[in-house]
Amino acid sequence: MYALDRLGVSYSYTDSEEEIRAADKVIFPGVGEASSAMAYLNEKGLSRLIPTLKQPVLGTCVGLQLMCRHSQEGDVPCMGIFDVDVIHFPEVAGYKVPHIGWNSIHDYRSPLLKEVPNDAYVYFVHSYYAPVCPHTVAVCEYIQPFSAMLQKDNFYAAQFHCEISGDAGQKVLESFLKI
Repeated sequence: MYALDRLGVSYSYTDSEEEIRAADKVIFPGVGEASSAMAYLNEKGLSRLIPTLKQPVLGTCVGLQLMCRHSQEGDVPCMGIFDVDVIHFPEVAGYKVPHIGWNSIHDYRSPLLKEVPNDAYVYFVHSYYAPVCPHTVAVCEYIQPFSAMLQKDNFYAAQFHCEISGDAGQKVLESFLKI
Protein backbone atom coordinates (compact mmCIF):
# COMPACT_ATOMS: atom_id res chain seq x y z
CA MET A 1 0.00 0.00 0.00
CA TYR A 2 1.75 3.12 -1.25
CA ALA A 3 0.05 5.30 1.37
CA LEU A 4 1.83 3.37 4.13
CA ASP A 5 5.10 3.61 2.19
CA ARG A 6 4.66 7.41 2.07
CA LEU A 7 4.15 7.39 5.85
CA GLY A 8 7.31 5.30 6.35
CA VAL A 9 5.40 2.42 7.93
CA SER A 10 6.58 -1.17 7.59
CA TYR A 11 3.86 -3.71 6.86
CA SER A 12 3.20 -7.10 5.37
CA TYR A 13 0.35 -8.72 3.46
CA THR A 14 -0.77 -11.95 5.07
CA ASP A 15 -3.64 -14.32 5.60
CA SER A 16 -1.79 -16.11 8.41
CA GLU A 17 -3.80 -16.21 11.63
CA GLU A 18 -0.62 -16.13 13.73
CA GLU A 19 0.76 -13.06 11.96
CA ILE A 20 -2.58 -11.24 12.08
CA ARG A 21 -3.05 -11.95 15.81
CA ALA A 22 0.53 -10.74 16.49
CA ALA A 23 0.14 -7.49 14.52
CA ASP A 24 -0.09 -4.17 16.37
CA LYS A 25 -2.76 -3.02 13.93
CA VAL A 26 -4.62 -4.61 11.03
CA ILE A 27 -5.69 -2.90 7.82
CA PHE A 28 -8.34 -4.92 6.02
CA PRO A 29 -8.53 -3.64 2.45
CA GLY A 30 -11.33 -4.62 0.20
CA VAL A 31 -10.97 -5.39 -3.45
CA GLY A 32 -13.42 -7.03 -5.77
CA GLU A 33 -16.91 -8.24 -4.95
CA ALA A 34 -18.45 -9.26 -1.65
CA SER A 35 -19.41 -12.90 -2.23
CA SER A 36 -16.03 -13.87 -3.71
CA ALA A 37 -14.17 -12.02 -0.96
CA MET A 38 -16.29 -13.68 1.75
CA ALA A 39 -15.70 -17.09 0.17
CA TYR A 40 -11.94 -16.50 0.46
CA LEU A 41 -12.25 -15.26 4.06
CA ASN A 42 -14.38 -18.29 4.97
CA GLU A 43 -11.94 -20.70 3.28
CA LYS A 44 -8.97 -19.24 5.20
CA GLY A 45 -10.83 -18.99 8.52
CA LEU A 46 -10.41 -15.21 8.50
CA SER A 47 -14.15 -14.53 8.73
CA ARG A 48 -14.06 -16.11 12.20
CA LEU A 49 -10.71 -14.54 13.16
CA ILE A 50 -11.23 -10.89 12.23
CA PRO A 51 -14.26 -10.23 14.50
CA THR A 52 -12.27 -11.58 17.49
CA LEU A 53 -9.29 -9.25 17.07
CA LYS A 54 -8.48 -6.95 19.99
CA GLN A 55 -6.01 -4.62 18.25
CA PRO A 56 -7.23 -1.70 16.10
CA VAL A 57 -8.63 -2.88 12.75
CA LEU A 58 -9.32 -0.59 9.78
CA GLY A 59 -11.42 -1.86 6.88
CA THR A 60 -11.54 0.09 3.63
CA CYS A 61 -14.03 0.00 0.74
CA VAL A 62 -15.23 -3.60 0.37
CA GLY A 63 -13.45 -4.19 3.69
CA LEU A 64 -16.09 -1.97 5.33
CA GLN A 65 -18.85 -3.87 3.58
CA LEU A 66 -17.52 -7.29 4.65
CA MET A 67 -17.43 -6.10 8.26
CA CYS A 68 -21.22 -5.57 8.08
CA ARG A 69 -23.92 -8.19 8.67
CA HIS A 70 -24.96 -9.00 5.09
CA SER A 71 -24.34 -7.77 1.54
CA GLN A 72 -26.81 -7.65 -1.32
CA GLU A 73 -23.79 -8.07 -3.59
CA GLY A 74 -23.95 -11.81 -4.11
CA ASP A 75 -26.56 -12.11 -1.31
CA VAL A 76 -23.86 -13.12 1.18
CA PRO A 77 -23.71 -13.15 4.97
CA CYS A 78 -20.69 -11.14 6.10
CA MET A 79 -18.78 -10.91 9.41
CA GLY A 80 -21.39 -8.98 11.40
CA ILE A 81 -19.03 -6.65 13.23
CA PHE A 82 -21.34 -3.77 12.33
CA ASP A 83 -25.04 -4.51 12.73
CA VAL A 84 -26.11 -3.15 9.35
CA ASP A 85 -26.76 -4.66 5.92
CA VAL A 86 -25.02 -3.44 2.76
CA ILE A 87 -27.41 -2.58 -0.06
CA HIS A 88 -27.22 -1.48 -3.71
CA PHE A 89 -27.69 2.17 -4.59
CA PRO A 90 -31.14 2.73 -6.10
CA GLU A 91 -31.44 3.82 -9.71
CA VAL A 92 -32.19 7.57 -9.64
CA ALA A 93 -32.25 9.87 -12.68
CA GLY A 94 -29.18 12.07 -12.82
CA TYR A 95 -26.98 9.73 -10.73
CA LYS A 96 -24.61 7.08 -11.99
CA VAL A 97 -23.98 3.80 -10.24
CA PRO A 98 -21.29 2.89 -9.41
CA HIS A 99 -20.57 5.99 -7.36
CA ILE A 100 -17.11 6.96 -8.57
CA GLY A 101 -15.28 10.12 -7.65
CA TRP A 102 -14.68 12.74 -5.03
CA ASN A 103 -17.40 13.57 -2.52
CA SER A 104 -17.39 15.40 0.78
CA ILE A 105 -17.99 13.72 4.11
CA HIS A 106 -19.50 15.28 7.23
CA ASP A 107 -20.93 14.56 10.71
CA TYR A 108 -17.60 13.32 12.09
CA ARG A 109 -17.71 11.28 15.29
CA SER A 110 -14.43 9.37 15.30
CA PRO A 111 -10.91 9.99 16.56
CA LEU A 112 -9.69 8.99 13.09
CA LEU A 113 -11.24 12.19 11.74
CA LYS A 114 -9.94 14.64 14.36
CA GLU A 115 -7.33 16.07 11.95
CA VAL A 116 -9.59 16.01 8.87
CA PRO A 117 -11.17 19.35 7.93
CA ASN A 118 -14.97 19.53 7.98
CA ASP A 119 -16.55 18.56 4.66
CA ALA A 120 -13.28 17.06 3.37
CA TYR A 121 -13.38 15.45 -0.07
CA VAL A 122 -12.47 11.75 -0.33
CA TYR A 123 -12.48 9.27 -3.19
CA PHE A 124 -15.19 6.61 -3.61
CA VAL A 125 -15.67 3.68 -6.00
CA HIS A 126 -18.70 1.53 -5.04
CA SER A 127 -22.18 0.41 -6.03
CA TYR A 128 -23.16 -0.87 -2.58
CA TYR A 129 -23.26 1.03 0.69
CA ALA A 130 -24.01 0.76 4.38
CA PRO A 131 -26.99 2.94 5.35
CA VAL A 132 -26.59 5.45 8.16
CA CYS A 133 -26.83 3.49 11.42
CA PRO A 134 -25.75 3.74 15.07
CA HIS A 135 -22.15 2.83 14.06
CA THR A 136 -21.91 5.66 11.49
CA VAL A 137 -19.13 8.12 12.35
CA ALA A 138 -19.05 10.03 9.03
CA VAL A 139 -21.70 10.54 6.37
CA CYS A 140 -21.57 11.12 2.61
CA GLU A 141 -24.47 12.25 0.43
CA TYR A 142 -24.86 10.46 -2.90
CA ILE A 143 -28.41 9.69 -4.00
CA GLN A 144 -29.09 9.58 -0.24
CA PRO A 145 -27.03 9.80 2.97
CA PHE A 146 -24.87 6.73 3.60
CA SER A 147 -22.11 5.68 6.00
CA ALA A 148 -18.79 7.01 4.78
CA MET A 149 -17.21 5.57 7.95
CA LEU A 150 -18.25 3.14 10.65
CA GLN A 151 -16.78 2.49 14.10
CA LYS A 152 -17.44 0.02 16.89
CA ASP A 153 -14.97 -0.65 19.71
CA ASN A 154 -11.58 -1.35 18.09
CA PHE A 155 -13.08 -1.67 14.59
CA TYR A 156 -12.97 1.26 12.15
CA ALA A 157 -14.04 1.24 8.52
CA ALA A 158 -14.06 3.69 5.61
CA GLN A 159 -16.16 3.22 2.49
CA PHE A 160 -13.79 5.57 0.67
CA HIS A 161 -10.26 4.72 -0.39
CA CYS A 162 -7.99 6.33 2.24
CA GLU A 163 -4.90 5.56 0.19
CA ILE A 164 -6.02 7.73 -2.75
CA SER A 165 -8.04 10.35 -0.88
CA GLY A 166 -5.25 12.90 -0.70
CA ASP A 167 -4.53 14.75 2.52
CA ALA A 168 -7.82 13.73 4.17
CA GLY A 169 -7.19 10.04 3.56
CA GLN A 170 -3.61 10.34 4.77
CA LYS A 171 -4.79 12.00 7.98
CA VAL A 172 -7.24 9.14 8.59
CA LEU A 173 -4.40 6.62 8.15
CA GLU A 174 -2.06 8.66 10.38
CA SER A 175 -4.70 8.85 13.12
CA PHE A 176 -5.31 5.11 12.85
CA LEU A 177 -1.60 4.40 13.19
CA LYS A 178 -1.43 6.53 16.35
CA ILE A 179 -4.20 4.62 18.18
